[in-house]
Amino acid sequence: MLSSPTFCWVLSRPQDPCQGLPAVITAHYCCGVSDTNNTPDIVPFVARRLLTADQQRTAVAVAAPVGAPSSASPTSLGVDPGSQQLTAQILHEFGPLAPYVGRPTITDVFVNGAQQVWVDRGGGLEPVNDLGLTEPELRALAVRLISLGGRHIDEATPCVDVRLAGGVRVHAVLPPISATGTLLSIRIPSREPFGLAELDLAGFFTEVPMQRVKGLVDARENLLISGASGAGKTTFLGALLGAASETERIVAIEDVAELRVEHAHFVSLEARQANLEGTGSYGLPALVREALRMRPDRLVLGECRGAEIRELLSALNTGHDGGAGTLHANSLRDVPSRLEALGALAGLDASAIARQAVSAIGAVLHLDRVGGRRRLTQVGRLILDENERLAIADDE
Repeated sequence: MLSSPTFCWVLSRPQDPCQGLPAVITAHYCCGVSDTNNTPDIVPFVARRLLTADQQRTAVAVAAPVGAPSSASPTSLGVDPGSQQLTAQILHEFGPLAPYVGRPTITDVFVNGAQQVWVDRGGGLEPVNDLGLTEPELRALAVRLISLGGRHIDEATPCVDVRLAGGVRVHAVLPPISATGTLLSIRIPSREPFGLAELDLAGFFTEVPMQRVKGLVDARENLLISGASGAGKTTFLGALLGAASETERIVAIEDVAELRVEHAHFVSLEARQANLEGTGSYGLPALVREALRMRPDRLVLGECRGAEIRELLSALNTGHDGGAGTLHANSLRDVPSRLEALGALAGLDASAIARQAVSAIGAVLHLDRVGGRRRLTQVGRLILDENERLAIADDE
């Protein structure tokens, strides 16, 4: 049971951006916090109160949730790790970062060492004030967040990515891999998964009609979604899958499970990190092979980033229609070279990856982020050029 705070910062402000957060979070963290541009952000003061008011300011105190045992985990806190709701218990685990992680307007939080915190409210990155953490305290917070996701981070494994309850994705990097101190990259999903209709209302389909995309889904075309980091590829993929027939079984494979799909028959497989003895890992190529044994009607690879592209293209070329995946690419024209690079990691030469990709992928949907707004800007199809190399053409 969480104890009541003994002190709270109270300022007179015209609006409260923490409205809608769980009461236990607003009571401990958000009293008086403001998003207004003409007033300073007082989160650092609230963070310092948390660290000094009721307990000694130590790394353990920062990392542990208020009123929860140091060994707490999503299971012990009564939280389903796959839950789509960012519960008060899990939000508490973020300590001084909780006011930012819990705000519905913020999509990303970045901590660059103990002195720099940045947030993205949808219009680009903006700095916020120092939270008052020391490097040992920030490191302890990172270790705890990673452990809540069922993985471990230490000197031997200094870069780790995990998914927490509610779909929050946390990536952490420890020194000396990071020369500027502990790094945290926190991606916060929308509170409710978007469907195609919601994306349309948000202006996502201003350049490519939604009905054209819906037609690709209904025709069970294999789709590749490309775009830069933060362009909305995962959100768009989830919306596309949600438009599939409820009679179809969708099996997704992800390095870190972050797809949120409103569909009656959607299951997800997540890669597993090796244990401290270096055994027990389960990578994406192996998961693709396992997924094929689950009789999927639609096979989905959350992100194509390595040798698993070979297994995916092979599956899509052997009767598995309606599949999908995402790919990091800065433009539609960059997609062929990115696929060739991934094919090389899988031992495929340029000609082999070209023929596999042209046969397997029906359309490439490219997303851009312009002025802070995410858009579907281009649709293309993969072709072979005169040298039998992979190329792409605009699909008018």
